[in-house]
Amino acid sequence: MKKYLKLLALIISSIFFGCSSTDDCTKTIVIPSRTIVTPSGSSFIPETSEIVPCDYEIPPIQEQLPVENFSYEVVNFEFIQNTGNNTNRLKFEIKLNNLNNFVINGFAYITLDVDGTVSSSGFLNGASSICGQINPNSSCIFSYDKESSLELGLIQSIQLVNVKYYLAN
Repeated sequence: MKKYLKLLALIISSIFFGCSSTDDCTKTIVIPSRTIVTPSGSSFIPETSEIVPCDYEIPPIQEQLPVENFSYEVVNFEFIQNTGNNTNRLKFEIKLNNLNNFVINGFAYITLDVDGTVSSSGFLNGASSICGQINPNSSCIFSYDKESSLELGLIQSIQLVNVKYYLAN
């Protein structure tokens, strides 16, 4: 009889003090793929899934957006396919225009078409002026000049596609 009373007491205490089914509830959430833009390039993070408690609130994902009221002008853009020194040379100057009434701190993100392959980068390696800060209603010249070995591959053409400016976090 004592065994049955202990068993009954255990059952009653687990009903009042034990975990309810809602405490054990879990759900699977899907975290969508995303691209993170940095001055040195971009990183792709693939879609993942996580198991979380049912009462877990999913924080909104904020996409990194380029600065609004921004424009650019190509001052000089030159690609030399073969310099004669077993290198090619990419040299450009782009005027970055902050059309806002406030200072912007960040980086230019330049998209190029290299022989039909489009890619983007902050072009820090080889830049003599990166325009990390642009005053209100003013401009800055982003300057880049770099030679690359032809041993990495022969490039036929490089064309400027677009320039955006992202705020530094």
